[in-house]
Amino acid sequence: MITINQQSIKTIYFIAICGTAMASLAAMLKSQGYQVIGSDESIYPPMSNFLSDRGIEVLQGFDAAHLDPTPDLVIIGNAMSRGNPEVEEVLNRKIPYASLPQILKDYFIRGKTSIVVAGTHGKTTTASLMAWILEKSGRDPGFLIGGIPENFEQGFKVGDDHYFVVEGDEYDTAFFDKGPKFLHYLPEVVILNNVEFDHADIYNNIDEIKLNFKRLINIIPGNGLLVANSDDINVCEVIQRAFCKVETFGLGKEAIWQAHQISISPEETSFELRHNGRFISAMRIPLCGEHNVRNSLAVIAVCRWLGIEWDEITSGLLSFKGVKKRLQLLAEINQIKIFDDFAHHPTEIKETLKGLRAQYPNNRIWAIFEPRTSTAKRKIFLADYVAAFSIPTFSIIGPIHRPDKINQNELLPINTLISKLKEKSGGIYHFQKVDQIVFHLKQHTMPGDILVIMSNGSFGNIHHKLIETLK
Repeated sequence: MITINQQSIKTIYFIAICGTAMASLAAMLKSQGYQVIGSDESIYPPMSNFLSDRGIEVLQGFDAAHLDPTPDLVIIGNAMSRGNPEVEEVLNRKIPYASLPQILKDYFIRGKTSIVVAGTHGKTTTASLMAWILEKSGRDPGFLIGGIPENFEQGFKVGDDHYFVVEGDEYDTAFFDKGPKFLHYLPEVVILNNVEFDHADIYNNIDEIKLNFKRLINIIPGNGLLVANSDDINVCEVIQRAFCKVETFGLGKEAIWQAHQISISPEETSFELRHNGRFISAMRIPLCGEHNVRNSLAVIAVCRWLGIEWDEITSGLLSFKGVKKRLQLLAEINQIKIFDDFAHHPTEIKETLKGLRAQYPNNRIWAIFEPRTSTAKRKIFLADYVAAFSIPTFSIIGPIHRPDKINQNELLPINTLISKLKEKSGGIYHFQKVDQIVFHLKQHTMPGDILVIMSNGSFGNIHHKLIETLK
């Protein structure tokens, strides 16, 4: 990695520009007057339209010739590695290059109060809620979020205020920087929701993950703030040596910020907010589930530390529209509701399904799941999947996406999962093709059913196919 003279940069080239975060950063830099161009192998809507609408040219495939004329700076996506022809050309010609987190830090975060939302789960919703309350209260925050908050209709904003909200990912930064992304973000405030084993392709065990969260906490300045979930045993461990102020949140009595008397309906979740055991207010959020109560508690704690007034906080909470693909209602057809959810880790699946069951206690719930991520496809979570998929009335397990990418000894045994689930409930199905899933749902669903599609990817376009078929 080469030291970058920011003053001399005019043209910036992105290798693998079509990822959500890379495209967002490209748009942010374009808005600041830089000439931006990039390349990728998979160029299709909505990301191709997003970039085209902002006047950003995208070149098909990876080719060393794309780097002529020579750009002033190349930003290399974290999925790129040695052997990529454009990466090799950058190294051979000594073109200045950097990672996304490095540029985000130097161009947009430095000099602002950096609010980093970290943890294995809940980052996108919590960061979106944090950014929205700042916006609704009259601030003009910058943010970069790995999803699309519906209040903003895009996952980024340059902003013109003192605050920058960023989703702090523990995944590695680039082939030339194997540390977590969140170590780049100059954290002054950190929200830590939970710490679990994930990203099995780069971490061997939970201890390696905890070590990196400890490193994040270790760079919060002494006058900063750490807001941590005291219901999570791993979080309680990693925060032990924080040098900054620590405020905890949770449903347990040891938390500083607590939620009591939680009530969940199809429209909202309500709870009593307490601070150090003292009743503060009755709160309402247009989100479902205990996990979203915790997300809200974390944001409330940060908002009060920043000096945001109670009426501004409650107004922001009530007007929050959620995040696309986070239990997003896609359609209601013949009184059948179809939700889209990003959940892929068994804990996320379990919390989402628990929330839906609390919202719709008398409805039949169908969980339709695609094992897609490197972690989701592994047998290490077999028992956790059995527990999670015991909650809905019916579960459909789709085909494993790209099983060839996982060592066969580590691959999730679908037949074993199905057998174990059938011991608990008869409502379990497995299909190798998306069209078979859609046909089964067409034949067996009825008015009042709740369908939730769970995948962090396209899942063979099942969303569109199912909606069109049920129509």
